[in-house]
Amino acid sequence: MDMASTGLLIVWFVVIVALIPVSLWLLKRSGLANGAMGSTAAPVRTVGNVNLGPGQRIVTVEVGEGESRTWLVLGVTSQQINTLHSMAPLSPPVAPGEASALPPQFASLLRSKLAKRQEPQ
Repeated sequence: MDMASTGLLIVWFVVIVALIPVSLWLLKRSGLANGAMGSTAAPVRTVGNVNLGPGQRIVTVEVGEGESRTWLVLGVTSQQINTLHSMAPLSPPVAPGEASALPPQFASLLRSKLAKRQEPQ
């Protein structure tokens, strides 16, 4: 192998290594990385969550769009996810990127139900 072919090999190696972060950046910008290609909002949006203990949470997610929106209350552990309840949304739809908060009634209701469950019988 002569010096010219070794130099060309090194140049191609540097070009390929430099293309990796560029292609990742383009993938992120195109929306293909998170499945958002052709849609403006994610099909599932996290509304809120409550930590119960190590590795245990209750998460409220919104699925669907427009009038077909539904909130699912999920029990999440490190091994499984269980649907605890499904209900109509308590608030009007929120535009993507806009922050939303649960109404205080839901949070206090959830705390009281959890407190009743943990009381000794």
